[in-house]
Amino acid sequence: MDICDGKKRRKVSGGVRGCRRAGTGTMKREACKVLRSLMVQDNNRKKLTKEEEDEDCFTISFLRSERLGPGAAVAPRYSLLREVGRGSYGVVYEAIARKTGARVAVKRLQCDAPENVELALAEFWALTSMENRHQNVVQLEECVLQRNGLAQKMSHGNKRSRQYLRLVETSLKGERILGYPEEPCYLWFVMEFCDGGDLNQYILSRRPDPQTNRSFMRQLTSAVAFLHKNNIVHRDLKPDNILISQKSGSPVLKVADFGLSKVCAGLNSKNSEEQPAAGARDTGGNQNNIVNINKFWLSSACGSDFYMAPEVWEGHYTAKADIFALGIIIWAMIERITFIDAESKRELLGTYIRQGTEIVPVGEALLENPKMVLHIPQRARSSMSEGVKNLLQDMLAVNPQDRPDALQLEVRMDQVTCAA
Repeated sequence: MDICDGKKRRKVSGGVRGCRRAGTGTMKREACKVLRSLMVQDNNRKKLTKEEEDEDCFTISFLRSERLGPGAAVAPRYSLLREVGRGSYGVVYEAIARKTGARVAVKRLQCDAPENVELALAEFWALTSMENRHQNVVQLEECVLQRNGLAQKMSHGNKRSRQYLRLVETSLKGERILGYPEEPCYLWFVMEFCDGGDLNQYILSRRPDPQTNRSFMRQLTSAVAFLHKNNIVHRDLKPDNILISQKSGSPVLKVADFGLSKVCAGLNSKNSEEQPAAGARDTGGNQNNIVNINKFWLSSACGSDFYMAPEVWEGHYTAKADIFALGIIIWAMIERITFIDAESKRELLGTYIRQGTEIVPVGEALLENPKMVLHIPQRARSSMSEGVKNLLQDMLAVNPQDRPDALQLEVRMDQVTCAA
């Protein structure tokens, strides 16, 4: 990634960069485009196959207008209003649920390649594995698998669905199993709509407000604690993936985009991506899931450069990497530390280390020099309290075992923000 005033930061050796999602400016906000609708069942439609009949398929249509095609058997469930985001493997629309009139976000992911299927399934598994809702985590309303104009509502771990099993097989085998170029297969995620943009846009378009900072700090730590309690490691926490809802009158943060997330199941998992971490600390004798998730070693070096912990650059890390990313976000938010992303030309919140004319992500700099002392706060006249300063130092510790876990962080964050 080229960053900051056209300066190029040196390339990282090894294969780390190829494993990560493309740079932080992947999502591009664009004007409304003409939207292509999915097929609606009509009298000329081909007969269902035996496999489709067995899987409780139904017709579905996402249309912009009220008018249906000739012979339509069912009204569209959602009307697409406009495109609000586009990435390398999907498109996000603002839409209206026709039955209730509620605004929703609809993300369409084309499952045309194994890597796209893997990202789509990771998001699906994370969003459907949560035991309950949390106000600071984006809510999935439903997920629909669409193929040949028919759609099937997806459910987590549905082993009776051949379509679902084929998607899993595509991801595992690394080859196309489901769908062809002329018959594309899509996953549609219907989620709550966030009308306040992302954290970058919200913070940088307003004057500094300590009260808002404190509220956002508590909301973010509460969200991460909830995810870790549900055995979910996000792995791509950054301001782009934190959305703002203003429906209640005051801003509510929503952690979103779970395409790189990892659901850590039982401790006896033999998956190479989920190995229990020998020697992981069990703090305070607490035996709940918040401790267990920190005993998993993950090996895929993924995320976005400026928010990645030192151990992620090495490709050997635990859920504590989320704590590090959160520390970078909070530090940047309080002091409004930004950089310019060369791809999107957007100003983004993110903390870094200056090395001559270059700027280097904090995690990479700590990997190269583990004894480096972070100067928190950066500004001499900062209003950062001593409690917040000490907490950030702990969150950004080079050794993940020295960082608080998500439950400890939530408790400490409440203490330091109430005392401020």
